Amino acid sequence: MKKTAIILVNLGTPDTATKAGVSRFLKSFLSDQRVVEAPKLLWWFILRCIIIPLRSKKVAKAYQEIWWEEGSPLRVISQRQGLALQQKLQEEFQENVPEVKVAVTYGHPSIKETIQTLENEAYEKFIVVPMYPQYSGSTTGAIYDQLAQLTIGTRNVPEVITIKAFFDHPMYISALAETVKEYWEKNGRSEKLLMSFHGVPQDYVDKGDPYYDHCLGTAQALANKLSLMEGDWVMGFQSRFGPKKWLQPYVDEQLKTWVDEGVSSVDIISPAFTADCLETLEELDIGYRESFLEQGGKKYNYIPCLNDSTLFINSLFDLVKSHLK
Repeated sequence: MKKTAIILVNLGTPDTATKAGVSRFLKSFLSDQRVVEAPKLLWWFILRCIIIPLRSKKVAKAYQEIWWEEGSPLRVISQRQGLALQQKLQEEFQENVPEVKVAVTYGHPSIKETIQTLENEAYEKFIVVPMYPQYSGSTTGAIYDQLAQLTIGTRNVPEVITIKAFFDHPMYISALAETVKEYWEKNGRSEKLLMSFHGVPQDYVDKGDPYYDHCLGTAQALANKLSLMEGDWVMGFQSRFGPKKWLQPYVDEQLKTWVDEGVSSVDIISPAFTADCLETLEELDIGYRESFLEQGGKKYNYIPCLNDSTLFINSLFDLVKSHLK
């Protein structure tokens, strides 16, 4: 077998929970036209002169609320995922075991530096796993862009296999379902289950991005696996930013609608995230909780991401094993 490496790629995170650390991260992240589709020169001015100066301090404070002793939760969990998958592969392939690395689209370790380091160690084949179950041009598409850039001017182009999406993979759906069931067994079940996905602008989908369909596919598959009735659950979208219309329903508005309808208890899970991060630990578990309770809700439960659970690591193993024969 060719000397092979598996690269798990997530979005990225600031190196520090400080204004300077967040500023560097936001500059890299929001400068990507895959993320923000706007006239380049105008956006350059808005980003550097308005958004970063105004948002960095606020975002840094949010990171400080969820920062762990070991560092950024996303980075710590990503490393745990890599180590767990490495161990699983070791059991299967023994002396022919592929190397597992973790990289990010924005920040460090970058996709470029990860692959270049592996190439220097004579790796010839790379299996890239974007850690986004649902494909979007604004997330997974950006990974494809960076991989393509690496081949420009390269005489001996490496073999690269990219897992585009796994939104309806049976083992991924089962892992989500078991996570919900285990949570319900320990904490009881609320009146409603809200499946929250990171939002994107509506016009991205209108132009052909399959993200909404992938989210709906995941949500329906999870609802079926949990034997939920139609009125038991709703799919919603979080993290909207800027003046554009984003995918709906918005999570905050859905929670308010439920309170107005007399719903007093809600469970919320985010199948879009495979590792807990700012958007789950701060936005979902703190921000929306406070909002729901202040508006009159009585019970709000956040169900954690799959993280490095055995079921999720098994699903990652199943995703890559067919490419390792």
